[in-house]
Amino acid sequence: METMKTEYDTIVIGGGQAGLATGYYLQQAGLRFLILEAGPEPVGSWPNFYDSVLLNTPARYSALPGLPFPGEADRYPARDEVVAYLRRYAAHFKLPIKTGARVSKVERLGRLFRVVTAGQGHFLARTVVAATGFFGRPHRPDLPGQTKYRGQRLHAADYHRPEPFEGQRIVVVGGANAAIQIGIELADVAQVTLATREPIRYRSQRLLGRDIHFWLAKTGLDRTQWLGDRTTPVFDGGRYQAAIAAGQPDRRPMFRRFTAEGVVWSDGAHEAVDAVIFATGYRPHLSYLAGLGALDQAGQAHHRRGVSNSVPGLYYTGLSRQQNAASGTLRGAGMDAKFIVAQLKRYHQAQERERNSGPAHPQPVWLARSNELLVLISLILFALKGQLAGAWAAAPKLVGEALVRLLILGVGSLGYGQAAGLYSR
Repeated sequence: METMKTEYDTIVIGGGQAGLATGYYLQQAGLRFLILEAGPEPVGSWPNFYDSVLLNTPARYSALPGLPFPGEADRYPARDEVVAYLRRYAAHFKLPIKTGARVSKVERLGRLFRVVTAGQGHFLARTVVAATGFFGRPHRPDLPGQTKYRGQRLHAADYHRPEPFEGQRIVVVGGANAAIQIGIELADVAQVTLATREPIRYRSQRLLGRDIHFWLAKTGLDRTQWLGDRTTPVFDGGRYQAAIAAGQPDRRPMFRRFTAEGVVWSDGAHEAVDAVIFATGYRPHLSYLAGLGALDQAGQAHHRRGVSNSVPGLYYTGLSRQQNAASGTLRGAGMDAKFIVAQLKRYHQAQERERNSGPAHPQPVWLARSNELLVLISLILFALKGQLAGAWAAAPKLVGEALVRLLILGVGSLGYGQAAGLYSR
């Protein structure tokens, strides 16, 4: 168990794709850091996905920074290939990772963060990167009647292969890639319906003979919020749309409610159902930050582009749409991590300047803002000169404005001084 005497520049919470990419750039920046991973190895959530899952991004666009994804560049890697790549990535760069270190809370300890784990001790760091990503908490909608339902109700995170559902009546809830892939796979062994709130939105997997991600990379759209809303399209080469059009599986509007035996559809018809699988996405698992005031009431992070709005020195990588449409994905982890480490490095440099200046001879705030003071003094002198010249109407207004601005400057200087000293103690 590590003692609290060790102080790191940065603690990264999470050793999946986001944490590994962050570790790469921290290593490049020469910072002293440690990655804490809750699981037995640094592969994130990938081993928990269903067996047949494939990336919808070709291997050439699925690499983390500094290490190409192995194999044929235009294929779509399978789950186990991604797991093997992440394992190799951590070993290749010799990233400092402590596994079996589930973080229970992060708290402030003077100018440092104290990161508390279950069973692996406490760690001190000047900055923290929450890199637990977007797949830590399966989202299960609360639907009418679901507690009465006697069938099997599970999330896509609990689904692995179709064989246990052979011959059953299944409803898959959701209209994104995971729902479509699971629904089509199950349709080979069971009677399956996709239940969606909106029509399925397909995007062609290939354009002019190239995968769509080639064009996203070339045009720079992958570095923007190129999808205006929060829904995710289904990337399809034609197979998915053809299967659903043929009723394998069929698609219906979302059902109204559960009953003990099944569901009531939007047209009022009741149908017995053996199992309902929610392919309804995930939410960030960030409860360990709750004590810092870093989260809103829904448990979502207060941040702008991964930089905490409420806690100086706290950063995020791996959140969905953190910066752009690729954020939260394997292909976007490097972009997010590069930006965050640059911001984090600037924060460290500012802290070092503050620490090196020392509390004994701090620069007066009024001296740092002397130009503004000179302008205001000039304004008062101009007002007095106006009085002497007989501009009686203008002079009081000018003097009043100058005094108000001096008051604002004084209050602002006090706030500036307090903020500058907040983390130098």
